[in-house]
Amino acid sequence: MGGVFFTFIIAVIGTFLAKLPFFSMIGPLASAILIAVLFRQFFGYPTAIKSGIDFSSKRLLRLAIILFGLKLNILMIVNQGPAVLLLGSFSIIFSIILMLWLGKLLKSDKSITLLLGVGTGICGAAAIAAIAPIVKAKEEDTALSVGIIAMMGTIFSVSYTLLFSWFPISTHHYALWSGISLHEIAHVALAAAPAGGDALALALLAKLGRVLLLIPVSLIFIYWMRKKENDRNEAKIEFPYFLLGFLLMSLAGTLLTQYGFLNQTMIDSVSKVTTFILTMAMTGLGLNIHFKELREKALRPLLTIFIVSVLLSLVTFGLVEVLF
Repeated sequence: MGGVFFTFIIAVIGTFLAKLPFFSMIGPLASAILIAVLFRQFFGYPTAIKSGIDFSSKRLLRLAIILFGLKLNILMIVNQGPAVLLLGSFSIIFSIILMLWLGKLLKSDKSITLLLGVGTGICGAAAIAAIAPIVKAKEEDTALSVGIIAMMGTIFSVSYTLLFSWFPISTHHYALWSGISLHEIAHVALAAAPAGGDALALALLAKLGRVLLLIPVSLIFIYWMRKKENDRNEAKIEFPYFLLGFLLMSLAGTLLTQYGFLNQTMIDSVSKVTTFILTMAMTGLGLNIHFKELREKALRPLLTIFIVSVLLSLVTFGLVEVLF
C-alpha cells in the first residue's frame, strides 16, 4: 500500500500548502494536483507503487463521494420551495448545454468540456468525480477538469465579494445568486460570508439544492451512455453504486440531524475528512497529467468555462432579480 501512503503524504503537503497566500484561493485539491503534476514531470510516474495510487484514485474517490452526501440535508432543501430548485435545475441545464455547444465551437476537448459543464452546473470537483466514471473519462482529464474548475471558481467567488461591496444588491438576492451560480460549495461560502450569517446559510441551501440534483443528472448520463454503447454494440457500463451510497448518506444525515443525533460541528468534521480523502484521490489522478497534454488540452477549456461562467452569472443574476 505504498501508493496510498504516497498520496497521503502529497495530500498532507497540499493541505498545508493551501493555507499559504495564493494557494489558499485554489484550495487543497488543486494544490495537491499541482504537486502531483510537478512530481510526474521531474521524477516520472512511480510505477512500483501504481496499485496503491490506483486504489486512491478509484476506491477513495468513491468513498469521498459517499461521505460528501452527509452535507446534503434533504428536508432543508425541500423546504426552500420549488422556485430555488427550479433555478438550480436551470443552472445545470444551462451550464452543460452551453459548455458543450461553445466547446464544440472553440474546438475544446470534448471530455474535459463535458466534465467542466457538469462541475459548473452542480458542485465542482465532487460532481466531476461522480460523473467521470459514468462517461468513462480519462483520469488525466478528470484531474485537469478539477484543477480548472477550482481556479475558475476562485476567480469568480473573489469577484462576487468585490461586486457585493460596490454594487447595490440586497443580501437576500446576493445570497441566492451566489448559491445558484458559483461552482463549488467552498466558493459559495467564500462569496456569501461577507453578506452575513443569514445570507451565508441561504446561499449554501441554494447550492445544496443543486447538489441534490446530482442524482437525477447521473441517472440521465447513465441512460445516455448505455444507449450510446448499445448503438455501438459495446459492453454496457456498470451502474455507479457509490451514488446509492451518496443518497443513503444524505438520507441518514437528514434523519440524524432531524432527531438531534448529528449537529453542524460533527458534519463539519466529517466534511474535513471527506475533503482530505478527495485530495488523496486527486493526487492519484494528477500523476497521470503530462505537461505537454496540459498545454495542449487546458487553454481552450479554460476559455470555454470562463465564457460560460460569465454568462451563467449574468443570466442567473437577472432571474434572481426578476423572480425574488
